Amino acid sequence: MTKRGSLVSRPAAHKSSAAKVYAVLVLFLALKAGGNSSMAWGMKHVPEKMSMDPTLYVRAMLNPFVAMGIFALILALLTRMTLLSLADLSFVLPVTAIGYVISVFLGKVFLHETVTNQRWLGTVLIFAGALLVGTTSRNTTRLGAAPDARSGDYA
Repeated sequence: MTKRGSLVSRPAAHKSSAAKVYAVLVLFLALKAGGNSSMAWGMKHVPEKMSMDPTLYVRAMLNPFVAMGIFALILALLTRMTLLSLADLSFVLPVTAIGYVISVFLGKVFLHETVTNQRWLGTVLIFAGALLVGTTSRNTTRLGAAPDARSGDYA
């Protein structure tokens, strides 16, 4: 037992917490990229082009790929909520931007989209930024601590 009566030491608990954050992150990235790709595939196979007519959207949602995409993106939203409960917003949003890189790759490989050098360069820059943020601390605030209204410091 440790000093506070916990069976897990601080470094072990920290590693477990980090592993949980990264596991949820991978799940989020898979759901987001898969959902967007599935929806894009389905929308490319919907006979009508979307307009202001809401019935076209309802018919499009009946396409199995669009429906799978919507379902995966709803799960991705719930997974992002979990991530935000585990790590700071300033960590989660940049790191989840890796999903854009995955989506570009999936668009190129599975949807046969043309990806220009300019788009690849932008994608590499997004990846580099996400990689840089991913090496920082996941949490910079203490749980339950609220900033002091006068100074902005955490109690």
